[in-house]
Amino acid sequence: MLDALTLDQMRVFLAVAEAGSFRAAAVRLSRVQSAVSHAIANLEAELGIALFDRSGHRPALTPEGQAVLANMREILLRVGALRARARGLGEGVEIELALTIDVLFPLPLIGAALAEVRARYPSVSIRVAVEPLGGPIAALLARRSALAITVGEDFRDPRIAVEALMGVEMIAVVAPAHPLARAGDGGTLTRSELAEHLQIVQIDPTPLSGQRDFGVLSPQTCRVTGQDSKHAMILAGLGWGRLPRWLIERDLAEGRLVRLATRALGRRAQLPAETYLAHRLDEAMGPAARAFAEALRRLCAED
Repeated sequence: MLDALTLDQMRVFLAVAEAGSFRAAAVRLSRVQSAVSHAIANLEAELGIALFDRSGHRPALTPEGQAVLANMREILLRVGALRARARGLGEGVEIELALTIDVLFPLPLIGAALAEVRARYPSVSIRVAVEPLGGPIAALLARRSALAITVGEDFRDPRIAVEALMGVEMIAVVAPAHPLARAGDGGTLTRSELAEHLQIVQIDPTPLSGQRDFGVLSPQTCRVTGQDSKHAMILAGLGWGRLPRWLIERDLAEGRLVRLATRALGRRAQLPAETYLAHRLDEAMGPAARAFAEALRRLCAED
């Protein structure tokens, strides 16, 4: 009986489950409501289970419906990925390569990888956006980018495939004239001592974080929208914060910034963060995107 299941039935079931009603699913699918109801009834008959409880004002998933929802969603994702791969095999070079890069990722590596792409595909235009936190994943979900680089483990989506690239060291720093720089002389700053001073914090411009804070220790914060702003505020002595090593190596070497003398933020006030190359499962990478991914993997391994 399961051989009679169709992808269309699965899509209708998923639409009703996500939209919350047969009417809303019909609007989403551009169908009449009776056709949606009929498709769900046929699916239930073929599976031999009730997928929705229709006794209330709105249809609610039954326990059996909940159980098969994840399976059907994964099947449709895999089918989309298969179609995307087949489509990509028959298509030529992209007109544009759009990337969204996490602000914490070393931008010189991106530039070096793109230089290799340009050498191979000079006709491809390039668009690069640099965004924090949930920005790269949001760009993929909205189809604003073909590829993205994301940092850390906080943003995951079943529609997005990720591949680890390299680690980025995040170092807690402060300007040398800041009270925390002097307070650390000859001792180790505690978490509570850090919390007494203003922390410069990067905010998420997307709703993916659910208004959560990441790595915030102090109740006193200066929230900024860009990594350059965060860097500038810390250099100016406004407060303390964590910045990627690649961005501040020269500042540390020349004394414009100093590490915080604390073990509350990792050994030597630094913590590693994993970086990932990400793309949509249902979107095939074109030749230029594949060339960029190959070049970036090699450059990250050499770095």
